[in-house]
Amino acid sequence: MKKKEILYVLLDKYAAHEMVFLSQAINDGEMGPRECPKYINKVVAQSMEPVTSISGTRTLPDYTFETAPKDYAAIVLIGGHGWRNEVLADQVLPLAKDAICRGRIVGAICNAASWMAKQGFLNNIKHTGNGIDQLKLWAGEKYTNEEGYVNEQAVSDGNIVTANGSAYLEFAKQLLMLLENDSPEMTERYYMFNKMGLVELIKMMTTPQPGNYEL
Repeated sequence: MKKKEILYVLLDKYAAHEMVFLSQAINDGEMGPRECPKYINKVVAQSMEPVTSISGTRTLPDYTFETAPKDYAAIVLIGGHGWRNEVLADQVLPLAKDAICRGRIVGAICNAASWMAKQGFLNNIKHTGNGIDQLKLWAGEKYTNEEGYVNEQAVSDGNIVTANGSAYLEFAKQLLMLLENDSPEMTERYYMFNKMGLVELIKMMTTPQPGNYEL
């Protein structure tokens, strides 16, 4: 059976850290590399030339916007400075429209969430992003759902997950839950491990709780 792909859309000057936790959890489990991962990570970009991140690292794409497959599990729009380039960002529009129309899982973080607002994709769902002011600034009259804005790190509504630029871990958690990559308990454990850090997690697990006394 062919494994479904998760398509990470990267524009020039993309924020590499925003995809790390999600892509790692897809390919790596608690005990190391997954022998049979449920999904495969793939990168989509403007061309097959390496796309450069904010930090200067380069990633080689698997597909272009035109050659991206129709059979996929999710599309993840990674934030970064490229979404400010209207000519470049608008090339993603057919891909995003197709995903939303077909009910596929869509993730958008940081500036990608603001771009989603500009396209009207957030007008009928609960959502978040880099603050309500940025959504209104980017989208103008095309954004008509201020009441649907939720002041949280990441928000999932239906098959769409939005997040602000500091919420890459919460973003990953919400998408992993929708994808059912692991059990909810394992996904929560992965989130807590990375959110709290190993030392604090061990302290929490070994500290006696109120009412829990040994005789």
